[in-house]
Amino acid sequence: MTLVIGIDEAGYGPNLGPLVVAATVWRVSAQCENVEELLGIAIAEALAAAHPTTTPAGRANGSRPLWADSKLIYRGGEGFADLERGVMAGLSLVSLALPTNWAELIERVGSVGPSAPASIEWQGLESLTLPRVASSDDCLAVAARLRVALTAHSVCLVRLACSMLYPADFNLLLDAGLNKSDILSQTTLSLAATLRGLAPDEPALIFCDRHGGRKSYASLVAHHFKSPPVRSLEETAARSAYEIARDHCQIEFCVGGESRAPVALASMTAKYLRELSMQAFNTFWSARVPGLLPTAGYPLDARRWRREADAAIQFLGIDAEHLWRRV
Repeated sequence: MTLVIGIDEAGYGPNLGPLVVAATVWRVSAQCENVEELLGIAIAEALAAAHPTTTPAGRANGSRPLWADSKLIYRGGEGFADLERGVMAGLSLVSLALPTNWAELIERVGSVGPSAPASIEWQGLESLTLPRVASSDDCLAVAARLRVALTAHSVCLVRLACSMLYPADFNLLLDAGLNKSDILSQTTLSLAATLRGLAPDEPALIFCDRHGGRKSYASLVAHHFKSPPVRSLEETAARSAYEIARDHCQIEFCVGGESRAPVALASMTAKYLRELSMQAFNTFWSARVPGLLPTAGYPLDARRWRREADAAIQFLGIDAEHLWRRV
C-alpha cells in the first residue's frame, strides 16, 4: 500500500483574500514504482464511469472535465458550478455525504479559518449554505460511480485537507522575516508533513506544483519532515525531486503538476475555498458601498477596489493589516 498526496494552491498573487493550500490524500494498493501508472488508469476509468459519455479527456458531453487544473475549470467568473461539482464529488468520495454549510466544510478539510483575528467581512462565511449552485444529487451520484471504479483498482481517496492564510496571518509571517515564496513553501510542506503522518509506516509519494521560480527544496523538506538527510534526485527547470529514505517517502515539485489528478483535485479544492471566501467578502462590501464592483483581489483591480471602498473601510475602522496582504 502506498500513500499518495497531491498539493496545490490558489490565491498566491492577490492582495485581497486568503492564500489557500489544499491537498488530496489517496491510498493505492501498489508499490511506489507502479503507483503512477495504476493511479492514472484507475482515475481515467473512474472519470469515464462517472459520465458514460465522457471523452478520453474526461469531459462529459463537451463540458469541462470533472477534475483538472482549476484554471481550466473556473476562469473569469465562469465555471463555478463545475468547480463546485468536482470538489463536492471528491468530498462525497471521502465520507459518503456532502457538507451543507461552511462549518461542516471546515470539519471536513481541516482548520481553514484564520488564526489571527479576522476582519468582519469574513463573517458571512458562517451563513453560507452548500453546495452553492451544483446539484447535491448529481454530486452524490457522480461520487458513487467514481467509488465503484476506483475500488475495482484498490484505489481510495482518503481525505481532502487545506490550510488558509487570511491577510492578517500572511502579514504576520512577513513581519517574522519570511518572503512571499517562503510562506507558500512553508505552508505547503507543513501540510504535506502533517498528512504524511496519517500513515507513517506506509511508503509515500507527494506531488506538488512548482512554487514559482524556486528550484531547490531540499533544506525545506528536511526541516518540515524532520528527517535529514534528504537526497536530491533531480533539480531541473521542470522538476525538483527528493527522497527521504528514513521515511520511505519521495516528494517532488513539478511545472504543470496539475496534470496529475491528485494535484488537480487539490488545485480545485483550493480555488473553491478561496472563491467562497471572496464571495463572502464581496457580498459584505457591496452592501456597504453602493455600486462597488466585486473583485477577485489581484493587484491591479485590488487597488481600484481599495480606492472605491476607502471611505467605508475608514468608517468601519478596519485595520489594513487585516484587509490587505502585503506582497
